[in-house]
Amino acid sequence: MHFSPSGLLLIVGWLVAVTVTAQAQSRQSVPSTMDNVPPLSYVEYDLDNGLHVILHEDHSAPVVATVVHYKVGSRDEDPARTGFAHFFEHLMFESTDKIERGTIDKLITSAGGELNAYTSIDETVYHFVVPSNQVRLPLWIEAQRMRGLQVNEIGVETQRGVVKEERANRYDNAPYGGWFEKVQANLFAGSPYSWAPIGSAQHIDSASIEEFKAFYNKFYQPNNAVLVVSGDFDEALVRETINAYFGSFPKAEAPARPSFANLKPLTAPYRETVNDQKAQLPAMFIGYQSVSMTDKDAYAMELLMTILTRGESSRMYRAIVDDQQLAVQVAGSSQLREYAGMTFLIGVAAPGKGLEAVEKAIDEQLAEVVRNGVTDAELQKAKNITEAQFISGRTGMYSKALQLANYYRFYDGTGLINNELERYMAVTTADIQRVASRVFGTPNRVVLTYLPSKGN
Repeated sequence: MHFSPSGLLLIVGWLVAVTVTAQAQSRQSVPSTMDNVPPLSYVEYDLDNGLHVILHEDHSAPVVATVVHYKVGSRDEDPARTGFAHFFEHLMFESTDKIERGTIDKLITSAGGELNAYTSIDETVYHFVVPSNQVRLPLWIEAQRMRGLQVNEIGVETQRGVVKEERANRYDNAPYGGWFEKVQANLFAGSPYSWAPIGSAQHIDSASIEEFKAFYNKFYQPNNAVLVVSGDFDEALVRETINAYFGSFPKAEAPARPSFANLKPLTAPYRETVNDQKAQLPAMFIGYQSVSMTDKDAYAMELLMTILTRGESSRMYRAIVDDQQLAVQVAGSSQLREYAGMTFLIGVAAPGKGLEAVEKAIDEQLAEVVRNGVTDAELQKAKNITEAQFISGRTGMYSKALQLANYYRFYDGTGLINNELERYMAVTTADIQRVASRVFGTPNRVVLTYLPSKGN
């Protein structure tokens, strides 16, 4: 997806980009029909406490990546206490019973590694990448965080400030900063998908230490997590280490999951105009309810958005930016979630141009694809891009570990990692036209227009 290097559009770009017993294991290697995407082999098993473990050995480089995928995202929060999952993404880098405050990053960086985490609506994910001779270090840290995190006043108060600052910088004080929350709130009103992972600063401010402890004890348990180790390691050593560090944790009661009974189709269009003192150019954000990640049309939907909005050769960029010169940028994406998706389009008006013309041009492109679909050449190009992404995703230890965790968590079996590409390649132009009609063939959508305030 292309974005102008100007500061304004970099901000928009950031917003667009916005994770059995041990004996009952299986060793998977399902052949792919794509010769240049070799199958990925792995071992997976469960500890007695329910922690699911996936091991992928790759001795091509002396590096190991670990991923811990917790089955908790913003959807699992109390609507009166939003932002907890994201808050714990930060708090997990504080102290544990055996690790002093401010030392987790130092332990990893001094060992020559790197670390990070992210939170989404459906999950919270932590990762480390270290030299292979340090493989035990991230496993020890993750075990300490899983059941030994110190949820105390100093850590909580420190991270309250960090999270509030992050929200201010990325949402409250940024151009167009509230668009994502507004679109989501109106597309999925009344459901667990109606708020963003960043949550409410007021909810985080008013929450007590006991509430944070309860959230931690509910979700940060071995049977609510997936642990993946990918890279240059000895399987026997890693198995022994995992059992020693994680095996003694008791199995917890499975957390209650939110109901998605209120996840209803949008029955009427919603429009809102926002006067934004920080905006330099008028911009519009259009959101549609879309397909879930396991929907049969998910592959066609992703390919369709590649055709419509990915890069300067995409349909919308060529028509609206290059040919008609109505906008300095058009972009779009589909967020595929476990229970529903959100597809959005963004248009930033060119100087002297109005958003009415931008919206009309976007709608003309959507109507065209609903009416006539796409060409064989366009679909093949989108498939080539997707195949290149798959190949790129097989080159890094972290990316492979992340994929293994996600396939296990969301797709009823890790083995899809080796044949999902075939599903993209099987998409036809008829599939593309069908999903275009399904998602875009409705007037019921959310449209937000952001106008620079006078005197700005």
